Amino acid sequence: MSNLDRVDRLLLQLLQEDGRRTVLDLAQRVGLSPTGASQRIKRLFGEGFIRAVRAVLEPSKIGRGTVVFIEVRLDHTAPHVFDRFAEAVAKAPEIIECHMVIGGFDYLVKARIADMATFQEFLQRVILPLPGVRETHSFASIGDLKPDALLPL
Repeated sequence: MSNLDRVDRLLLQLLQEDGRRTVLDLAQRVGLSPTGASQRIKRLFGEGFIRAVRAVLEPSKIGRGTVVFIEVRLDHTAPHVFDRFAEAVAKAPEIIECHMVIGGFDYLVKARIADMATFQEFLQRVILPLPGVRETHSFASIGDLKPDALLPL
């Protein structure tokens, strides 16, 4: 992050807030010409500071209003088990995040499902058949305090 100056940080902040801002709007807000702002944005993409620009959807409008977190403990921790688990997780559209963690379990899975009525079906169809799963503990979210938080710059 040391090669980011004040203008780069401001561009990143503005794009995090609203990725649909025009180059002209961004240029005016950071005090650059449109060409200068465009070049900086291209550089920020090229250097990997910006991975993607996409729409943030309202989960409840598309039948994914419930968030569940599932702690997953594998039956053994061998590279081939981790690889098979990762491949299976990548294929499950309900799973929106999956983190390998240190502690009492191996993975923390975040999934979005329609509602709690579908949770048991989701658990039996998606989570329990994942390769190597020995044990799970599930938690349903009852409120999002910071669901789409911006990264601090």
